Amino acid sequence: MLNTFRLVSLLEGTSFLLLLFVAMPAKYYLGYPQAVTLMGWAHGGLFMAYVFLAFAAFQRYNWTDGLMARVMVSGVVPFACFFLDKHLRAGSREVALERP
Repeated sequence: MLNTFRLVSLLEGTSFLLLLFVAMPAKYYLGYPQAVTLMGWAHGGLFMAYVFLAFAAFQRYNWTDGLMARVMVSGVVPFACFFLDKHLRAGSREVALERP
């Protein structure tokens, strides 16, 4: 479960960066508005999966409110997902052992 969340977190964060730094410039500088539409759909779906899995992990692993707040902020701040992944990877053994 935690590895699935970490994967979705990285995919969601990457899609957010692609939306901001590839699709938006393609729309406004290259006149290709479909880039935002396509990337926006992908990012939106990944973001919904991210939120769902975050709440599932919150319940399963008894995360603190502070960790859950960091997870939610990491979903909307560019590049934050990579720092979150590092934190979760470092503590994944402890997180997985917290609750069977």
